[in-house]
Amino acid sequence: MLYPLKFRPRLKPRIWGGSTLIAQKGKGLRIDRSRQYGESWDLSGIRGDLSVVTNGMLKGNNIEELIEVYMGDLVGEKIFERFGVVFPLLFKTLDAQDTLSIQVHPDDELAAERHNSYGKSEMWYITNCSEGAELYIGFKRPVSREEFIDAVVTNRLPELLNRYEVKRGDVYFIPSGTIHTIGKGIELIEIQQASDITYRVYDWDRVDSEGRPRELHTALAIDAIDFESEDEYVLTKAPEVNSSVELIKRDHFNTNLIAIDGEYVRDLAKFDSFAVYIAAEGDFTISTDGGSEKINAGELVLIPAELNEVTITGKGRILEVFLE
Repeated sequence: MLYPLKFRPRLKPRIWGGSTLIAQKGKGLRIDRSRQYGESWDLSGIRGDLSVVTNGMLKGNNIEELIEVYMGDLVGEKIFERFGVVFPLLFKTLDAQDTLSIQVHPDDELAAERHNSYGKSEMWYITNCSEGAELYIGFKRPVSREEFIDAVVTNRLPELLNRYEVKRGDVYFIPSGTIHTIGKGIELIEIQQASDITYRVYDWDRVDSEGRPRELHTALAIDAIDFESEDEYVLTKAPEVNSSVELIKRDHFNTNLIAIDGEYVRDLAKFDSFAVYIAAEGDFTISTDGGSEKINAGELVLIPAELNEVTITGKGRILEVFLE
């Protein structure tokens, strides 16, 4: 029988990152601790960055190797039929000590055509932030391509975007095609499709470590951007204690938020899917017929599809992610 799986994080240097991820996730990793790290890839099926198991008899195997062997027992029969050995989601932790570039991600159709990749829709859960920290997501109103290009050239693009002042526990959904960025002073959990395709369109006149402006991808972005951009981006909800609330239900992933004080039992038998539990706030023990694992705030565990029930003990908030 399979069991709850934990994975080694992969820290990514970023010009806008800081030192928080080194303290949170860097123990035992061979990294340059003098660098700024902006992303931790906590569970990835992307080639070149495959996550490796750190616990139990499968320790040392990567996620693709596990899917090759255990197939539907690990990810779910329908998911295996749909994605094969590719794990369909990417889970990250971000530490933005400076503002990211304003950017957009292509949808599935455009990403497949250009990059032989999936598109990227994503959601964010704010775990920590400075007072007054902001996100930019989507246009305030529909704009034309010509107006967008003029705003980029004249450094007015931020003026066209919605601004959201954030607080801990806020949740946002960013569909593919939505222009966006994360402001400085924000730490968050990111749940997304398994894609690393990003088109930067505005970078605040920033230069890299060698004094050069970073590459922009405005021409590529034009065909990817939703210029209407009128979706509802804010998903923040507050569940009752020892209950679950649905944050989002999409083809790409479903996410629930569970508030726990004591013990919470979850029946997974009706889902033909793996489940990932992320400790958003607090520490937890995740128990199944296949074994138990502890996760601290910011850590995650993958529950294989063949396990039909999970018992979660602890106090705080935990994110539950699966596919249908």
